[in-house]
Amino acid sequence: MSVKEIKAMGALKGEVQIPGDKSISHRAVMLGSIARGTTEISHFLNGADCLSTIHCFQKMGIEIEQSKDLVLVHGRGLRGLKAPRGILDTGNSGTTTRLICGILSGQDFSSVLSGDDSLNSRPMKRIMDPLNQMGARITSIQDNNCAPLRIEPGTLHGIRYVSPVASAQVKSSVLLAGLYADSPVSVTEPVLSRNHTELMLGSFGADISSELHADGSATASVSPCAELYGQKIQVPGDISSAAYFIAAGLLVPGSRLLVKNVGINPTRAGFLEVCRKMGADIGYLNRQSQGGEETADLLVTPKPLTGTVIEGAVIPSLIDEIPILAVMAAFAEGTTVIRDAAELKVKETNRIQTVTENLLAMGAEIIPTEDGMIIHGTGALKGTQIQSHLDHRIAMAFSVAALAAEGTTTILDSQCVDVSYPGFFAQLMDLSGK
Repeated sequence: MSVKEIKAMGALKGEVQIPGDKSISHRAVMLGSIARGTTEISHFLNGADCLSTIHCFQKMGIEIEQSKDLVLVHGRGLRGLKAPRGILDTGNSGTTTRLICGILSGQDFSSVLSGDDSLNSRPMKRIMDPLNQMGARITSIQDNNCAPLRIEPGTLHGIRYVSPVASAQVKSSVLLAGLYADSPVSVTEPVLSRNHTELMLGSFGADISSELHADGSATASVSPCAELYGQKIQVPGDISSAAYFIAAGLLVPGSRLLVKNVGINPTRAGFLEVCRKMGADIGYLNRQSQGGEETADLLVTPKPLTGTVIEGAVIPSLIDEIPILAVMAAFAEGTTVIRDAAELKVKETNRIQTVTENLLAMGAEIIPTEDGMIIHGTGALKGTQIQSHLDHRIAMAFSVAALAAEGTTTILDSQCVDVSYPGFFAQLMDLSGK
């Protein structure tokens, strides 16, 4: 077990280069593997989750070269994967597990997916149901709707699936299976979730379309595909990782941070929208667009924050940032209400529970609810021992809380940040001049 002690460090100043976006890095390897030719991925995230995706496709016969944050995927075409020897180990990565199920459903070989104890306790029925409706043959080996999962060859048919949740993982899994179906596939979700899969499928040559409806729901459709073609992909900085430094820059007096090359795709930028509602001072510099993914450098300086309501259509675009938003709310003036976020219960931990537990330990006034939390900002927190429960977003959110809290905070199992942000603690130290 790794333990990290953090004290208030004074003003944070300088530039931050954020690691590559985790969601885009996963998808680039997956699509590159089933495309014809070589896909070149620059600024790839070398976190444990994305490495799990690489290892799974290497076990299925895909040659993948890695050099720092440059990855070359030598794809073998849509039907070029080979039967793996042994179990495909997806580690702690829900994205790897759920998305790869869509691809494996269209293969002519059997496979078994399994991960660590945390991954194997996360719900998989949400992707098993639509995929099995398409003709896939996916079973939960323990018969508990969780991994390990066995996937047998099946004949996939088109489907119009109406998802009860706005989930990019569900949508992506079904769309990826749709590449192998005998007729078009569509997924309608209550509100639009992150659209990285749709953008990337289009750039690789798939016939894909998206539609926003008057009631706020959204439909993505894909047609069966003969072949995809390798691409050059520049992965933007991960907004979910940038959120910790943006929050630190807002909360620590005297700070001035320039967070470089951050992805600001509208389906992921809800965190920035909420920051503005709370009164944050964030400047956008050097805006660009690469492969449909928008990026910008973000200039962050402290400003008093006020409570707000976070609910509805914005939730899917910031679900991973809710732990750090809860920390910000604890320092804000007034009350923040977070609702419509029951999805927090099925992340690496039940994040309603783990956020509440740790904020209470730091002296915050917080009430958990069925689908979120109510936080009465006190403007101050005190250092304490934080249980990360091996959840990388909990560890990083409370590391930022420690920077603005009184006394010393100890983060237990701090090594879990390597899942999405290797080098996170070193960057914090650099910005403080220590």
